[in-house]
Amino acid sequence: MFARRLLEVRPDDFRITCVDQSPAMVAEAETRVRGFGVRLAVGEAEDVPFSDASFDVAVAMGVFEYCDIPAALDECARVVREGGLLLVTMLNPLSPYRLFEWAVYWPALRLLGRIEQLFGAPFRRRHCPPRTGIRAVSSRRLCRFLRRAGWQPIDVVRYDVAPVVPPFDRLLWRWSTRWREHPEVTLGRGVRSWLCSAYLVVATRGGSVSSRAPARPPG
Repeated sequence: MFARRLLEVRPDDFRITCVDQSPAMVAEAETRVRGFGVRLAVGEAEDVPFSDASFDVAVAMGVFEYCDIPAALDECARVVREGGLLLVTMLNPLSPYRLFEWAVYWPALRLLGRIEQLFGAPFRRRHCPPRTGIRAVSSRRLCRFLRRAGWQPIDVVRYDVAPVVPPFDRLLWRWSTRWREHPEVTLGRGVRSWLCSAYLVVATRGGSVSSRAPARPPG
């Protein structure tokens, strides 16, 4: 989806390579970007199939929650040229939304599923949310990982303002359409930033961007 959006709004500005660990997802991506000259590959974030210094920019959206973060950052540093950029998104484990979701909502559903099992409810009708394997870290910790891998964080942007906890958030997003047409309204600035359920970090390879101070993310 991200690659297709770039191709639509800035078709001649980038040469794009897309990587995913799932062959099925790569096949699906091929149907969306066919004819645009996008290179597609199957690979792990910790071991991508490209040579050193192959890219100017690396983007990892919804990736690092599911992999070995230090190893993936080292691999990004290997394939990105000196002075290149890295954009990484991460779920915010300290937001009220995530704290409630992971500490209250999902455990409550699993407990409900066990109770339903005791009363003989068939499996398909029980509440059995799967384990996601998500390993989210705070922005401060992610920036430490970045520096150890040779990256210099230059900006942190918090987004996805989530004032309502699960499951009521689904109703809010269903009723509201403004965020689809104006995604910038989901950015959190000032006091709203603590409500953001995710964040984006921009970092430079080797710290060549000297005109901007290193990011000092709170929390």
